[in-house]
Amino acid sequence: MKFKVFSIIYFLCVCLNAQQITFEEYDLDNGLHVILHQDNSIPLVSTSVLYKVGSKDGPSDRTGFAHFFEHLLFEGSKNIPLGEWDNLLNSNGGMGNAETTEDYTYYFEKFPSNNLELSLWMESERMLHPIITEKEVQTQREVVKEEKRLKVENSPYMKWQENINKNIYKKHPYKRPPFGEMDHLDAASLDEFLDFNKKFYVPNNAILVIAGDFETEKTKKMISEYFGDIPKGEKIKRSYPIEEIIEGPRNALAYDNNIQIPALFIAYLNPSMRSRENRIIEMISAYLFSGKSSKIYKRLVEDKKIALQATAINLSQEDYSTYVVISLPLGDNNLDSIVEEIDQEIEKMQNDLISDRDYNKLQNKFELNYINSNSNLDNIARSLAVYYAIHGDTNLINSEIEIYRSITKEEIRSIAKNLLDKNKRVILKYLPKK
Repeated sequence: MKFKVFSIIYFLCVCLNAQQITFEEYDLDNGLHVILHQDNSIPLVSTSVLYKVGSKDGPSDRTGFAHFFEHLLFEGSKNIPLGEWDNLLNSNGGMGNAETTEDYTYYFEKFPSNNLELSLWMESERMLHPIITEKEVQTQREVVKEEKRLKVENSPYMKWQENINKNIYKKHPYKRPPFGEMDHLDAASLDEFLDFNKKFYVPNNAILVIAGDFETEKTKKMISEYFGDIPKGEKIKRSYPIEEIIEGPRNALAYDNNIQIPALFIAYLNPSMRSRENRIIEMISAYLFSGKSSKIYKRLVEDKKIALQATAINLSQEDYSTYVVISLPLGDNNLDSIVEEIDQEIEKMQNDLISDRDYNKLQNKFELNYINSNSNLDNIARSLAVYYAIHGDTNLINSEIEIYRSITKEEIRSIAKNLLDKNKRVILKYLPKK
């Protein structure tokens, strides 16, 4: 029965992989990069704009500006009254949102395809005519503070990333908290916000992606009409410090009023998301932690019964990545015993090749992940934008799976040995505050 299931999955992978994601890309004279993916099978269209500005950008004493602008640029524009952005979306059958990462900010909305022009006008308004006054800035200061209190300060375990970042990064601005420091936002003047907008929210620092049901030539004409006359910004000079290699384990403690069960976080500093090594770490993570049959989950939770949970996150970023192992102990089991068990399982990977069965299972899993990532317009639009912005190769949406297919068992063993070195990591013990 299991053989039949795997055969069916493999057959689906092979068949669906033949369906390449087609796209066209070009630049406007003002530097705006445009990517078009036409799919007329459903009368929907996704419009998104990625700005190459994230939490790592800006002065070190003004952290959190990118996340702040994610909120601010939904306020309204010269031609969209304050508070009317969401009403425009909802009343025309649309939906939209935004997200800020360490490397970029991504705005997106989806409409019935007959409202494509509306979405283009709205995004051009966001780029050209945002409302940035003292009143709106003060309003969003309070919104961001409340969001941080809700999502970080008063939520169990949610300050773990801040604690990991400040311990694993000593030089690179990835050490900044994703929400920024609230006193930095309070101290910033209106002119500083205006300068930040003028520098980063310009066409030559942006990627516009249209995916879905549209007529190509008509859409190109509308893009030119709405975005072509937006002034080009000055060329952005980017320079980030090289992070120092971790020599010897770093141990840290954090205390949280909102938890009763301690937690363990083990973090490794790894290469950029663009690297082959980072993709191999993704496969190692799937082998060790993905699903109840994965090696470490089964060992800690099911066999040894010393943990409530065991998982991992690969925080893939443009300059560096952070691979974080997370576990919650069961009962009176201490965190050090969990570390020992995790190390023993990793050492197996470092010394021995994984089995053919496990290797084939990994390949099937990544084939399926690839199919799922291209299964809807929103995912396709985001992937096209990120592949261009971060990797400089939009066609990775079709070809990245070939990298995973080419990864060998020998490479998996080698990277496990080199990058999951227990002498080059941060161990964070996250404890209830007494």
